[in-house]
Amino acid sequence: MKRLILLLPFLAACGTPQEQCIAKVTRDQRVVETLIAEAEGNLARGYALEEYTAYELDWQICHRQPLQPSLPAKGHKPLPPHMCWEREPVTRTRPVAIDLGAEAVKLAQLRDRRAALIRAASPAVAQCKTQFPE
Repeated sequence: MKRLILLLPFLAACGTPQEQCIAKVTRDQRVVETLIAEAEGNLARGYALEEYTAYELDWQICHRQPLQPSLPAKGHKPLPPHMCWEREPVTRTRPVAIDLGAEAVKLAQLRDRRAALIRAASPAVAQCKTQFPE
């Protein structure tokens, strides 16, 4: 999910001027939509999902300076690769207990906020459509 969010600015830059204008004025609305979907999923499951970073050991070639020249010269052999364990970050999810009542209240508040954002963005969207007709 985080990787997708990082790609959104690049995808938004590919749209028409009208699409870019509408995306700009409805950005908060899209964030609230994402939070609503997350809260609905939490209520349907009965628990939330939390992302965390764990570290796993991975057998890799270590980066070190060779003691001998890497190109074989007279009587010299290149050094074999040096292997070692490296810690690699891995993103995982785990279930987390939540207060379902508080989550339902949060969902209702987010829906109210979405309705307010839609009302507030309607004139700006109309202005984008007149300013940048397709």
